[in-house]
Amino acid sequence: MPHDITTHEPYCPCCGQPRRIAHLVDLYERSYALLERLIPELNLPFERAVSKSPTDLPLVLTVVERAPYTAELRLTYEFRDADGERRLAPDMWIKVYRDARVAEALDCGQRPTWLAQIFGDAQAHDYLHDQWGRNHMLAKWLDYLLGHGHGFAIAARPRLPNA
Repeated sequence: MPHDITTHEPYCPCCGQPRRIAHLVDLYERSYALLERLIPELNLPFERAVSKSPTDLPLVLTVVERAPYTAELRLTYEFRDADGERRLAPDMWIKVYRDARVAEALDCGQRPTWLAQIFGDAQAHDYLHDQWGRNHMLAKWLDYLLGHGHGFAIAARPRLPNA
């Protein structure tokens, strides 16, 4: 029997509404709007930038990939733990679709391949289920970062030639 592609749990924890693809897209749109406030230049005319806040850890933004209508970036705190080991946490990989004005949180640099038409595909089902948690976390974390004064509008960073 094919999986229900919506999710493992039938209701969204943030609003109690049934989980649907449209609701996930709403999360993507919300994250895009928050990212746009955090990073006004979403064409990303730099490779790496650091935002400093008086009430939070330094926030590191690294551009992973650029394409005409999309960009992939990494947003993380970078710090040393008690043993002096370099830590990245949370280490959020984000795909920004500038043309559609949505942003989705990814687990890693490459999204797993799956076909949405194949509703019985367990990999598609699991990926979609995991997207709920990642994208709720992304939206909440972006809200938190903005609340603590983070931003990349005036961050000291070298600009790329022809940006």
